[in-house]
Amino acid sequence: MSTRARLTAFFAAIAALVVVASVLAIVLRPVATSPNAPAAFEVAAGIDDCGGGWSGSGSDTGSGAAIDGGQQVFTVTNTTVGGIEIYLQSVDSKRVYLDLESLGAGAHATVRATLGAGRYRFICLPADADPARGPTVIVGKAPPHSSLTPGIVPVTRNDLIPVAKAYTAWVSGRIPVVQRQVAAVAADAEEGDLSAARRDWLAAHTTYETLGGAYDSFGDLGDELDGLPRGGLTGFHLVESQLWGGAPSASVAASASALGDEVARLQSQFADAQLDPGEVALRAHEIVEDAIQDGLTGATDAGSGTELAGIDANLSGAIAALTPLRAVLESRYDALTETQQALAQAQALVESHRAADGTWTPLAALDRPARERVDAALSRAAELLAPVAAICDPRRDS
Repeated sequence: MSTRARLTAFFAAIAALVVVASVLAIVLRPVATSPNAPAAFEVAAGIDDCGGGWSGSGSDTGSGAAIDGGQQVFTVTNTTVGGIEIYLQSVDSKRVYLDLESLGAGAHATVRATLGAGRYRFICLPADADPARGPTVIVGKAPPHSSLTPGIVPVTRNDLIPVAKAYTAWVSGRIPVVQRQVAAVAADAEEGDLSAARRDWLAAHTTYETLGGAYDSFGDLGDELDGLPRGGLTGFHLVESQLWGGAPSASVAASASALGDEVARLQSQFADAQLDPGEVALRAHEIVEDAIQDGLTGATDAGSGTELAGIDANLSGAIAALTPLRAVLESRYDALTETQQALAQAQALVESHRAADGTWTPLAALDRPARERVDAALSRAAELLAPVAAICDPRRDS
């Protein structure tokens, strides 16, 4: 499933924050509703008429509530000749309560939001023009026990540039460590010490597995280095299959040497890399999701039985990707501390299956309750990380 699809599914689950639609219709008048139905409006989204159709007796005056609080249904129509993005934003806090992306010319989308007391307006952002701001609408208190739509303060690409720089620097410092560890594997094999080679392979592989936030920038080379074994044995998994499959030391040495050359290529390639500012937050979530889908199903194993070591490294990678985002998230995500705790708890649980001598329990040796506990801990961490990706999806400054 693509990243956008994952985020769309998440928004549908929490509050329909992201909606894309393309059904033609243009009607700009309030919708008649029954007494018990939510308030419904048909709203224009254009340059000169942004927010038209959502108004009331107190609109723009500050004199009393123009619209009752609670659930609102908006059918938003793009009245321009090009694509447009539309926010529903709090005038005072700048929090965004709805974000409709890429609404086509003449198209409309129907969305819902449950709003509490405050001042709100629509912001219309044409692709090639300055933002247009709709009239301020005053909303009254929501009915008791209403589940209000969560709002988020938009994150811009400029907010994320320091994050991308900090994370890029961290990855740049880790790749040479991987290179040295792979060189140690080759040296061990050349000396015929395959026990040492297995230990050094695990050290190198787990270091590499911490770099998940940068995988997209690795491109095809990343697949050569650490693609799933079912796609063909290359890179780390070729060496793994030889070390645990009884191959002669000369074969292991040759494969480890080739792996070292690939890591050197990665170091050279990454020296010029510029991570997309929005990528780090997306990957923080996907790292854990991939650990569930691949690591916890055994799809990453090529004979070593060290899937849990890889998952442990994945969690370290998610923590490393989340760390530079703290300044962005502290004022935007109430569950940030809970997310950090969930990652730490999941990692502690995974590490409980590592012996004092550093050996890991093979995934296949876990009984069903133990595997379910690990699955639940990872799933909870992934669920809490999903809003991080959504909050840090870069938006235009309105």
